[in-house]
Order: sequence, then structure tokens, then C-alpha cells
Amino acid sequence: MFWRSVVGKLWFTFLLLVSVVLAILSFLLLQFFQNFNIVEAEKDLMQTATKITVLIEQYDDRDFIIETADRVKDLSSRIVILFDDGDFWISDSTDDKLPAISRSWIASENDLRQVMEQEAQVKKQKTIPDSNDEVMIVGKPVEGKGGAVYVYQSLRAVKETTEQTTQIILISAGIAIVLTTVFAFFLSTRITSPLIKMREGAFELARGEFNTKVPILTHDEIGELAMAFNRMGRQLKFHINALRQEKEQLYSILSSMADGVITMNRKSEIIVTNPPAKKFLEDWYYENNVVQPDTLESPTELKKLLQEVIESEKEISREIFIQGRSWVIIMSPLYDQTYIRGVVAVIRDMTEERKLDQLREDFIANVSHELRTPISMLQGYSEAIVDDIAESKQEKNDLAKIIHEESLRMGRLVNELLDLARMKAGHISLNRENVKLELFLKRIVRKFKGLCESKEIQLISELNVNTASISIDPDRIEQVLTNLIDNAINHTKDNGSVIVSVNEQSNYLEFSIKDNGSGISQKDLAFVFERFYKADKSRKRKNGKTGTGLGLAIAKNIVEAHNGTISVQSKVNEGTTFTFRLPKIIEKAE
Repeated sequence: MFWRSVVGKLWFTFLLLVSVVLAILSFLLLQFFQNFNIVEAEKDLMQTATKITVLIEQYDDRDFIIETADRVKDLSSRIVILFDDGDFWISDSTDDKLPAISRSWIASENDLRQVMEQEAQVKKQKTIPDSNDEVMIVGKPVEGKGGAVYVYQSLRAVKETTEQTTQIILISAGIAIVLTTVFAFFLSTRITSPLIKMREGAFELARGEFNTKVPILTHDEIGELAMAFNRMGRQLKFHINALRQEKEQLYSILSSMADGVITMNRKSEIIVTNPPAKKFLEDWYYENNVVQPDTLESPTELKKLLQEVIESEKEISREIFIQGRSWVIIMSPLYDQTYIRGVVAVIRDMTEERKLDQLREDFIANVSHELRTPISMLQGYSEAIVDDIAESKQEKNDLAKIIHEESLRMGRLVNELLDLARMKAGHISLNRENVKLELFLKRIVRKFKGLCESKEIQLISELNVNTASISIDPDRIEQVLTNLIDNAINHTKDNGSVIVSVNEQSNYLEFSIKDNGSGISQKDLAFVFERFYKADKSRKRKNGKTGTGLGLAIAKNIVEAHNGTISVQSKVNEGTTFTFRLPKIIEKAE
């Protein structure tokens, strides 16, 4: 991890640079000092040899010459004097390891022998026999008197000097490397400290902390970078807040839409949905036995529409049926400049509209059916009267009576249709009054006494309340009770019973009309409150007459106008119970 940091890279770069420079410099210096030491040593030896040759040239006293030569020589070197008469002298040395050389060895060396022959001076590095000790030797001829002077010393002294110089250079290089390391760390930390702060600030920005600010420690390029970083943080905060507001606004719009919205990319992956669209997807998963995945999966129908939209580059609509509901899908392309990057599908639940259309058609058909029979009868019997088919007055009166009854039936049908239309439109008006429950119920039951006695049906009323009165529209509630009691009587067998009861609950009064008649089949039970509902043959009236099929629909609207509810329970050949509940205004009975 250290080598991945800026500090490590800067330190390594500085150290490598300084090390390379010092290595090259040290190599050159070592070469220079090594040559320099050799040259200086040769120079010193040659000066010594020159002094002695001058002394020999000026003086003839050999003892004086030898004494003076022994004094002027370096302590670690040796002097060899060859006199013109062949006399040979070699000095002592403090270097015990420096061996003495012989005349014969000098004579055996060509370059040294040339000095003896007065030809030239010499500077050489030689290895002395029987010692393997390498020495530096110089020779100078004595001009005018003959002979030669040789001065030599061991190369160990030069090597020791070179080694000391090498140690000094290496120590200096080590000190330079240490100072470079310290300087590199100091410089790199000064450079990288603001960068580290900016890195931490970048991590804070990545976590959503847009109020993070980087301290401006310098006024150079790094300081300007810190200023730009802080400005970037402020701009990011502004743009993120703007995007969040737009996203929340878009989500609110999508959530409040009654239509479903699904956005997909070219790979059929769902990107955006709203609650109605999720309901559509859940129904599709259930319809196609698909286990709901963790990520939303596009229905097959949407994938096919997506391909059609991409190929045609036009808006396409389809209608599909899922779980008994009708869905209209309108899919439009989404462009990225000229490239279709996806589609948006608007999914509209058209079930109610289709149901209303069907109800409208059924309503027209039912009204036409209900009016056709009385109109046909009016037309037929009136033609019989006009054509004098009825000969006697009694026959004409009978025909006129039938015409009158059918006209009344048509009037009731039209009035009920008008009442029901006003109720559906919310134009029903209630004339509320405080009605005494006991008197109100007795009056309604009394109307059906004669009908029940003629049909041998027992009509029972039960009042189990503590409430003396209730605020209702008496005419409308009487219409409801009359319709329900009349239906119960007409669909109850002889010697049967109809029970009209009122029970009190905590917040409402419950009216119940129960009979033990033919009952209603399960397939028809859910539709008894629909307009023009007609039961099967088992529910036809005993007197052979049929109703308009609007009574229960009107009763339901009247009850709901009173903020109440109405329901039905029935079993075939066991009986039917209609129950409606009205909220009460409690007044304690005396």
C-alpha cells in the first residue's frame, strides 16, 4: 500500500534519482582519486629521485650523499643508488613488508636497465620476485657521472589512501541519501497533505456529505485545486438537491396518477413504475403463474409491443385482459436524440368504462324489452277495439281495462327509471323527520295484512329497540320496506311466514325482512341490486306478474342516501333475508 501512495512514489523517485547521481559521481570520484593518488605518489618519488641525482652530480662524497639521501626519502619508501663504478646502495624503510631489490633484478628488467644505461627515466609498477608485493618504482639516470637512482614504495600505501577516500565518499553518499529521504518525506508530505484532505473530502462527497470543505493550506496550484474542490462540492450539492426535487416531484406526479406508467429500456428491463403499474404487474404474475421476482420482470405482451415500437418508431396501443379486468396499453418511444433508448407505457384500467358501456347497452336493451310488451299489448287491444273485434260492451270494457293496466305499468316503469336516474346522478333529496319507530312500523305492516290473509301467509313484526325515534325520510324508507315486504310475500309459499324485525346496535338500527320462500340461487345473488335484475323461474311472483327489476336498485340507492348499507342472504328453497342498516339519532324511550 505504501508504494501506491503519492508519498511513497515521490520518496522513491527522489531516492532513486539521488542514488543514481551519487553512484555515478562516486564512481567518477573513485577513479579520479585512484589515478590522482598514483600520480601524486609517482610525482613524490620522482622528486626524491631528482634531488638525489642532483646531489650526486654536485658532490663526490658518497657518505654525505648516502646520509643526505637517507634523510630526504619518505619513511615508507626505499632508495637504490647505482654509482658509476658499479657500487650498489639501498636504504632502509619503516615498512617491514617492503622487500629490498637486487642489482640483478634491476638488470633483468629492460625498462629499469635503460635508466642504468643513461637512456631515460622511468615510472613503473612492478611486482618484486619472491614476495608478490607490487611496488611503484621510478628511476632517474645521473647525468655526467653515470649511474642511476631508483626510488620505490609499496602500492599498499596508495591503496590505503584510495580506500580512505572511498570510505569518505561512501559515507558522504549515505549521508546524502539520508538527507534526501528526510527531504523527500518532508516535501512529499507538504505536497500530499492537501491531496489526502481532498481524498477524504471526495469520500465524504461520495457518501452524500456535500457540506464537506477542504482546508486551503497553501496559495499555490494545490491551494487553487482545494478551492476548485470546495466549489465543486457546492455545485454538486446544488445540482443534487435540484435533481432530488425533480425526482420527488416526478414520483409525486406518478404516484398520484390513476393510470399506470412503466418505463423500459431496449433490453425490456423495467426502470420506473408507479402503484397502478405495480398492481398490473402483480395481476400479470398471478395470471401467468410467475413467482414474483426480486427485480420486476417485463410481461410478454410489453416485450412484444416494445419490439414493435422500436421497429416502427411509432406509438402503439393494445388492449389485454388480465384477472377479469380490461387494460389498455399505450406505448411511446423515448428518444436519445435520434436513437430510441427505451419506451414509456401508459397502462389504463378500462374495466369500469367497458362495464359502463355494457351497462348502457344492457340498459337500452332492458328498457326496450320492458316497454315492448306493454306497447304491443296496447297496440293489439286498441286495434281490437277500433276494428270492433270485441262485440259486447263487457268485452270492450275488459280490453280497455287491460289497456289501462298496461299504461299504468308503463308509467310506473318510466317513473322508476326517472327516480333511479336522479338517484344515480346524486340529485335525490331527503326530507328528514323524527319518525316514531313503533307507529311507523305498525302502519307499514298493516298495509299487507289483507294480502297476507288472502294468501294464508303469517306476517310477523318485531321491534327490539330502546330508541323511540329516528331521523329519516319516512316516504323513502317506506318505499324500501314496501318493496322488500312485497317481494317477500310474493315469493313465499302458502302457509309460510314473513318476519319484519328492527334490532338496535351500538351506532345503527338494523331492519330485517326474512321469508321462508323459494330463495335466490348463488349465481344470481350477487346481482339482485342491479337494474332490471330478474330472478330465475323459482323467484317469479306467484300471481304470474313480473316486476320491472328496478325495485331493489331503487331501494339500495335510498338506503345509501341515508348513509346506510343493504345486504341479502339466501338459500334456495329455504328462504331469503334482506337487511339494511341506518345510522340512528338516539332518543331514549319513556
